[in-house]
Amino acid sequence: TGLTAAMPGVLLGDVFPNFEADTTIGKIQFHDFLGDSWGILFSHPRDFTPVCTTELGRAAKLSGEFARRSVKMIALSIDSVQDHLAWSKDIVAYNGEAPDSTLPFPIIADEKRELAVQLGMLDPDEKDKDGIPLTARCVFVIGPDKKLKLSILYPATTGRNFDEILRTVDSLQLTAQKRVATPVDWKLGDSCMVLPNIPEDEAAKLFPAGVYTKDLPSGKKYLRYTPQP
Repeated sequence: TGLTAAMPGVLLGDVFPNFEADTTIGKIQFHDFLGDSWGILFSHPRDFTPVCTTELGRAAKLSGEFARRSVKMIALSIDSVQDHLAWSKDIVAYNGEAPDSTLPFPIIADEKRELAVQLGMLDPDEKDKDGIPLTARCVFVIGPDKKLKLSILYPATTGRNFDEILRTVDSLQLTAQKRVATPVDWKLGDSCMVLPNIPEDEAAKLFPAGVYTKDLPSGKKYLRYTPQP
């Protein structure tokens, strides 16, 4: 349709494009790269830039946390593989690691910005020296079914919070398995909300640890909590 042509990008629930790309570990097909894992793809405006360097450093430090959650990480930036490999050395040094260390995830080269356009990643307000829009800071979390489960879009000037990204993965993985939602500021181990479409008698069976309903002025029984199942 005309609408999708005018609005590139991937919407929640869409199957994520199975693109082919050159990366720091060679050519990949995205779905093959993910295998049966969850995936996280995060994009960067440009190599050798300060905010991106801090982000990739933090992502590398958290790689064990993502691996523990069966999440494969991959980054994207609009420069070449050669630039990515040279930049990786700076990121390793920023992290205070040995010079021969490598990043625990690949970086996609998107020199023609084809993927950035296809995935709706461009930041119209931030342009490079040639006046071409830079890539925004996107976070895409993809489920084992290859569907987009979460997307967060930051402008090029705002660095991400990777603790928040891990928290969202915990929520996505829990709520994919259990019929609960996670409330504001939820963290692993906190109480969860019972979904509104579950009748009271079914909720009692589903959540043997108990369901607590908060009394509200409206008299409606929709604020129902249960210990994390």
